[in-house]
Amino acid sequence: MFKPHVTVACVVQAENHFLIVEEEIRGKATWNQPAGHLEANETLIQAARRELWEETGISAAPQFFLRLHQWIAPDHTPFLRFCFTIDLPARHPTTPHDSDISCCHWLTAEEILHSTQLRSPLVAESIRCYQTSERYPLSLLGAFNWPFEIPNAQD
Repeated sequence: MFKPHVTVACVVQAENHFLIVEEEIRGKATWNQPAGHLEANETLIQAARRELWEETGISAAPQFFLRLHQWIAPDHTPFLRFCFTIDLPARHPTTPHDSDISCCHWLTAEEILHSTQLRSPLVAESIRCYQTSERYPLSLLGAFNWPFEIPNAQD
């Protein structure tokens, strides 16, 4: 049976800058959007919000669904990556709570698109999608007969 990894990512924008998290992978500093795996007992939107807080210390809810990417990593790991957008009025200070994240950066799209530090090509692709794609309502991703509490998105 095919079992891809399900991940979430947030393209966070403020003042024409995008929030990037930095972590060390195999001894190299790499950049990614705040992102991570879907955990048991949480919706995709809850996962995106949790990952944002864990990796940046920013508490904000996704505002729109941007894109679903089906991707196979160079090591042949299959992924389904649900990408969300969050537009903030200003660049917030960051405090990562995840020990894997060394720091966060607010960067321009050009700095990201031309970087050689991206964890995967999906980081740049997500920025391109943000710049050119429609955004979709979060209601597109409903949780059917969900047995767990779903907090208000404004909490």
